[in-house]
Amino acid sequence: MSSGDDSKNVEETPLQIIETGPNGLRQQIIPDTNFEYISADSELTEDLEDDIENIDLVHLKIRSMEDLNLYRFKKLVSLCLRQNLIESISEVDVLPYDTLKELDLYDNRIKHISSNVNKLVALENLDFSFNNIKNIKNIDKLVNLENLYFVQNKISVIENLSTLTKLKNLELGGNNIKEIGPDSFQGLEKLEEIWLGKNSIPRLINLHHLKSLKILSIQGNKLKNIEGLEELENLEELYLSHNFITKIENLDKNLKLNTLDITANKIEKIENLKHLTNLTDIWASFNKVDQTFESLGEELGKLPNLETIYLEANPIQRNNEISYRRKLMMNLGPSLQKIDATFIQG
Repeated sequence: MSSGDDSKNVEETPLQIIETGPNGLRQQIIPDTNFEYISADSELTEDLEDDIENIDLVHLKIRSMEDLNLYRFKKLVSLCLRQNLIESISEVDVLPYDTLKELDLYDNRIKHISSNVNKLVALENLDFSFNNIKNIKNIDKLVNLENLYFVQNKISVIENLSTLTKLKNLELGGNNIKEIGPDSFQGLEKLEEIWLGKNSIPRLINLHHLKSLKILSIQGNKLKNIEGLEELENLEELYLSHNFITKIENLDKNLKLNTLDITANKIEKIENLKHLTNLTDIWASFNKVDQTFESLGEELGKLPNLETIYLEANPIQRNNEISYRRKLMMNLGPSLQKIDATFIQG
């Protein structure tokens, strides 16, 4: 073979390295030429048109908003920077405050909400979930916000929300909140959904401002009583699972309620529900319910819309495993369609 042929073969073959391994044997290593390439932050936006309306830069290890040259995009409506390494957001100052409606900073390393955020007065959706934020602040001028997300941060006080009068959905799950203060929800008369799961809230109080609330989720807290819901007459879904509640009570005014979740509490009896004629779902698994099927029928049998009931892992189920489903079907109304995630046959 000619030297020219040898040269050609060397060019086409990856560099081979011979080295001695830990066992004393010589081994051949062929380097991986298909390594992952992560663009520099400044390169991520250089090919985008100046008049682009939506930018999604997800999971790209972005550290600096400044390097993205966001000042170029004067017509931007939506900016998504999810799952990056951003710590400072002062650079939002260059974003178009009159057009930007959605800012998504989910899963970054943000500790502080820059005062520049308050300049984005057209925002309707703002997501700060999965960061390291301790205080709700510098958003009081965002009066057009409809959806605000602070899931899984380090917030301990619900505050500085009273000016957000158009807010419809507020998510504060997975924080360090220990109480609902007298003014926590002041001004939020249009709020329709609030999510407070996985905090340390001991009492359902100071909810009277939430006249339009349809969904209240406060799972995994420290509640012992169902209370403070008298003025929530538009409430449709109530999620109270994984608390320490011993009795179903104080739902007299919540006549629009269709879903009640009291899973994993300390409830001994299904009661005080017969007036809730819009109920479709009762989720009460993993409690201490131990009553006769007849008494259960007296409470729920005439509910015209009841479709689903969960009672598994209660004494009423464990002590009657063979007849449990049949007795529920006999004592509950004809609208019943599902028992413990299994549809009724026929």
